[in-house]
Amino acid sequence: MTVWMVRPARGEDLDGLQRMARESLIGVTSLPNDRGSLERRIERSACSFGSVVGFPGEEEYLFVLEDLASGALLGCAGLQANCGFGQPFYSLRHEVFIHASPAQGIKHKVHALALCHDLGGNTLLNGFHIAAQLQDDPAAQLISRGRLLFIASHPQRFAAQLVAEMVGCTDEHGQSPFWDAVGRHFFGLDYSAAEALGAFQERTYLAELLPHYPIYVPLLPEQAQEVMGQVHPGARRPYEILLAEGFAGERYIDVYDAGPTLEAETARVCSIAESQRTTLRIDASSAADDAPAWLVCNESCADFRALIVRSNWLPERPLTLSAVEADALQLHEGDNLRLVRL
Repeated sequence: MTVWMVRPARGEDLDGLQRMARESLIGVTSLPNDRGSLERRIERSACSFGSVVGFPGEEEYLFVLEDLASGALLGCAGLQANCGFGQPFYSLRHEVFIHASPAQGIKHKVHALALCHDLGGNTLLNGFHIAAQLQDDPAAQLISRGRLLFIASHPQRFAAQLVAEMVGCTDEHGQSPFWDAVGRHFFGLDYSAAEALGAFQERTYLAELLPHYPIYVPLLPEQAQEVMGQVHPGARRPYEILLAEGFAGERYIDVYDAGPTLEAETARVCSIAESQRTTLRIDASSAADDAPAWLVCNESCADFRALIVRSNWLPERPLTLSAVEADALQLHEGDNLRLVRL
C-alpha cells in the first residue's frame, strides 16, 4: 500500500512543484509555472515555517504530498496567513438593488456585482494540486485537510476566518465567458494572459482598471451569467472536500473567472473543530485493514508531518502506531500528536 506524507516544501522540491504548476488549471495563480516565482515561494514558505509568530501576517506556507516509497511529489497545497497583508485582496461581491417607480407600480430587484476587498485579513487556502490519478484517492483529502490540522495545531498563526477561491468555468478553448464579458473590455487581455498577470504582479491594478461602479448582471451575456459561482470540473474535488469541511460560498466570486469564493469560521471547520490530541504508543503490531482511517499529524511547525493511518483508537487513550509510521511523523513514544477521522 502506498504511504503518503504531507510535509513543508523545501528547495529540492522545485522540479516537482514546477511539474505540478504546468499540470494545474490556468486559474491556480498561486502555483505559477515560473521557476523563479516557485523558488521564491518555497523560500518564503521555509521562512514562515521557521519563524516565531504571534499573529497572522505576511507568512505563506506551502505543503507537498510525498510518496514515502519513491519520493515522488504528486500534490501540494498552501496557506496565506493574512490575504490582505501588504496589498488589497480583491473580490466581486454580490449585491441586490431595488429599482422602483411607485407612480408606475413597478418594483424590481436587480442583481449587481461590486469590486471590493472585504475578505482582506482572512487566511487564504490556495495552491491546491493533486495528480489526476489521485483525484478520488484519500491522498487528496490528506493534502487538503492536512493543512487544516496544521492550523488546528498552530491557531495563533491564522485568522478567525478562512477563505478559498475556486477556479471558475472556461470554455473548450480555455477562455472564460465571464472575463470576456467584463475584464477583457478594461484590460485588453485574454483570460490566460490576465491570470498570468495576476500571478506575477501585485493586484492593485485591479482597482485601477476595473469599473468602480456596480456591474449590472442582467446586462451581461447569458454565457457569462451562467458561469457565475460555478466551479471548473477540474476543481470539483478540492471544492467538495472544503464543502464537507463546512465551507460555503454565496456572496463573493473571483474577479477573473467568477469562480466561487468559499468562507468558513476557522474554529468551526470540521478538521479543526473535531480534531483531538493524544499521545503516541509504538507497537510492532498493525491495525486491521478494515480499522477506521485517521488523519494524524505531529504538532511541530518547521518539521510538520501528516499521514493517513488505520487504528481502532478510542478517545483519552494513546494512539498506537508502528515504528515506521512514528518515524515518518518524526515522533517518539509518549509524544503528543493530533488526529481526526478521515
